[in-house]
Amino acid sequence: MSQDTNASRREFLKNGTAALAGTAMVSNLTSLSSPVHAAGNDELKIGLVGCGGRGTGAAREALRADPQTRLVAVADAFQDRADRSLASLKEIEEISARIDVDSDHVFIGLDGYRHVIESCDVVLLCTPPGFRAVHLAAAVSAGKHIFVEKPMATDSPGVRSVIESVKIAKQKDLALLAGYCWRYDDAKRALFEKILDGAIGDIRAVYGTYLTSPVKPMPPASTRPTEFTDLQWMVRNWYNFTWLSGDGVVEQACHTADWIAWAFGDTPPLSCTAVGGRQIPAEGGDIFDHVEINYVWDNGARGFLAQRQIPRCYNQNSLYVLGTQGNANLTRGSRISDLNDEPVWRYEGPRSNMYQNEHNKFFASIRSGNHINNGDRMVTSTLMGIMGRTAGYTGEQVTWDMAMNSQETLVPTIHDGWNSPVEFRDVPRPGL
Repeated sequence: MSQDTNASRREFLKNGTAALAGTAMVSNLTSLSSPVHAAGNDELKIGLVGCGGRGTGAAREALRADPQTRLVAVADAFQDRADRSLASLKEIEEISARIDVDSDHVFIGLDGYRHVIESCDVVLLCTPPGFRAVHLAAAVSAGKHIFVEKPMATDSPGVRSVIESVKIAKQKDLALLAGYCWRYDDAKRALFEKILDGAIGDIRAVYGTYLTSPVKPMPPASTRPTEFTDLQWMVRNWYNFTWLSGDGVVEQACHTADWIAWAFGDTPPLSCTAVGGRQIPAEGGDIFDHVEINYVWDNGARGFLAQRQIPRCYNQNSLYVLGTQGNANLTRGSRISDLNDEPVWRYEGPRSNMYQNEHNKFFASIRSGNHINNGDRMVTSTLMGIMGRTAGYTGEQVTWDMAMNSQETLVPTIHDGWNSPVEFRDVPRPGL
């Protein structure tokens, strides 16, 4: 890792791209094309890239958010995933008539995203995260409004690509919605508004957990189809490879990192240390199954993140925020207590589906012309996950500037389709 600390965190927050060079993934993005304009009755064509469970859900919510929409194109690496997604969407009565994807607009393979982007006004980017930075750069270059799932990258060069894409999306006035869905949860928004308004005083510590079972356990090598190339096998089991998923911290517990960042007003930490490892033997892959991260801010405040994906263990998804005048807690609803843990406030307002709510606001912003852009904060939360993972995998203290400027590239260059060579890496050993 490069330890060049010339780029300051404050300059990053101020400028978004503070002297960071773009990568090859975002070359030719400066040719600005016009964004999609959508008056009240204009139809918006939607394209889906990545037809897994989250992608199918995003398409469902996008179509429900605006009645003047049609799904016109989908792309996935595998035919069965695309077929399953479309069949599932067609079973939903309220949107089935607007599933208008001809067979020649079902794109299979690694370059299908390009054809989907060409076909639509609004693109939903929901593939494994290792492809995210490239897909986002292409969608921004084409002037599309974009929903981009979390996380936005799996390595630092990918983050720098995303920073450049965010800058250009702002120049083009594109709507850019991030898949950090808790930011659109009614109860969570109300609680964080109070935290940021000083309801519990100055924040001194935040503790967040994402303790759960494995998301997509690696199958035995004996189940690998003989015709699969190494790359196909990896993409089929993407969660188990750091370059594709980012690992459990970056792909899943990035929601917890996003909560921690939110509590600190989206100001990034100064540095972090972490411990972790692979406790339970796996059939393959190179990700840890647990990591605990200790983030430090420049005023001495701390943020702690506990992540684990091991079956038959205690599960918890929570956040505790400790302030100088009180505490906030997301574990038993959104509530605030005094320093003696006596209740002070509890959210009692309306509740809505956060996934649907974010798409409702996204499409409303497209219609109004006052476009949502979640770009800056989605970069902060993604890089917090990457720096925490890096600290855990290496055993080193990692500063924000080290993470931002790191030249370590995890994502391979895909230059020969499914035959492109990929490296099967060992599970990292901290200190080695």
